[in-house]
Amino acid sequence: MSRLLVTGGCGFIGSNFIRWLLEDDPAAEIVNLDKLTYAGNPENLASVSGSERYEFRQGDIGDRAVVDGLLEEFTIDGIVNFAAESHVDRSILDSTPFIETNIAGTQVLIDAARAAGVGRFLQVSTDEVYGSLGPTGAFTEQTPLAPNSPYAASKTAADLLVRAAVHTHGFPGLITRCSNNYGPYQFPEKLIPLFISNALDHQPLPVYGDGENVRDWIHVDDHCRGIAAVLRRGEPGEVYNFGGRAEMSNIGLTRRLLELLDRPESLIRFVPDRPGHDQRYAIDCSKAESELGWRPQVQFDEGLAATVQWYLENAGWVERVRSGAYREYYQQQYGDRLIEE
Repeated sequence: MSRLLVTGGCGFIGSNFIRWLLEDDPAAEIVNLDKLTYAGNPENLASVSGSERYEFRQGDIGDRAVVDGLLEEFTIDGIVNFAAESHVDRSILDSTPFIETNIAGTQVLIDAARAAGVGRFLQVSTDEVYGSLGPTGAFTEQTPLAPNSPYAASKTAADLLVRAAVHTHGFPGLITRCSNNYGPYQFPEKLIPLFISNALDHQPLPVYGDGENVRDWIHVDDHCRGIAAVLRRGEPGEVYNFGGRAEMSNIGLTRRLLELLDRPESLIRFVPDRPGHDQRYAIDCSKAESELGWRPQVQFDEGLAATVQWYLENAGWVERVRSGAYREYYQQQYGDRLIEE
């Protein structure tokens, strides 16, 4: 892949992928299309904004004219679709943006990619499409899809649209599904950055229910390596799972964060459980390991400590995000290059 269109590249995982790929592949060129909703932060890519191999455009994946325009302006070899509304709690409050972006936006990208003859389309999905596990077992690529939140349902629908395009039109679509990501530049409404920020300010850490819900955690760099492996070696029409083999209960993770931050467990506050809260996720990533030669490289204890250290060293970034001041970066950096929503 010499030139990629990356959608949602100013978000947490997308921005990490862009920085990672530009460093890993000297021949790679990236066009980043991002709507810049609340979690899209161009400051995440300040380190590459001056690169000749990186181009940023603001726009909505649901706007066919914008997508067509980019595919006409640039010779795009592949599309990686990170663009999505991604916070489960927000989907419970109002699912409309999730339907518009995650489902309708994905179909616009598929249609535009087909019309332009794009050679590779990677849909970045989530293990939440599989639903919830009991105390044992793990999700494989053959696990039936059983989403339990509006967010998960919208991602499932997007996956099925890609699958349908593959089988109906011979579309070069691939799907990746990963467990919970952690690492630098994550918007501080997600569990790890939220709890780090709250603990540093001696504020309560709200834990849903009894805190015994279990998640598998993967460092964002390992996820980026997996996405790149699928782009380079994956078979169209296939699904690839990525996990960190690092299961932990939410309360166990909370206590570990407090220990790393030298804060008391008295900051923990148990709050009413999230409606429809899935009990456990776990990923079997043996297919990616055997077929792609991918392995998770970041051990959870080391990755978590490094993540905490990053937030300690980047308090200014956190404050700008929490205050909304990060949005000023875009105007300062791009000015009249802004595409109106």
